[in-house]
This record gives sequence, C-alpha cells and structure tokens, in this order.
Amino acid sequence: MKIKNVKDVNVFLGVVNECTGDVILTSEYGDKYNLKSTLSQYIAIAALLGQHGEELELWCSNREDEAKFLHMFQDNPEMM
Repeated sequence: MKIKNVKDVNVFLGVVNECTGDVILTSEYGDKYNLKSTLSQYIAIAALLGQHGEELELWCSNREDEAKFLHMFQDNPEMM
C-alpha cells in the first residue's frame, strides 16, 4: 500500500512495533527498509518526512499486521 503524509511518526512506529512479521518500506528506486530494525526505522522515517515521502510503499509479511495498518489508516486518512 502506498503511504504519504506520515505526520505522527509515533503512531506509525507504534503500529510497526505491534507487528509480528516483517514490515518493509520500499522506495521507487528499489530501496528497502525493514522497519523492524531500529536503524532502518531512522532512515525510513527520514525518507517519509523528506522529499520522497509520497513515493513509498508499505509491505507486510503477515496479513494480521496489514490489518493493523489499515485500521491506523482508517483512523488517519490523511496518511494514505
């Protein structure tokens, strides 16, 4: 799912931390950030908040984790 305008990073990372499977953020250039890694989280958040924030896609390896993000996006429609 494409994401943009992640203004509340704490909410976003809170959902990432609740996930049991891998959560991957990919850029249009093929960069992949595993958001389960703290170091990757810092780099990905910089990308989300920077100039490429509207060109990122979120991938979850677990269907239940996907549902958590969908619920978050329903509560925060400006992020999607």
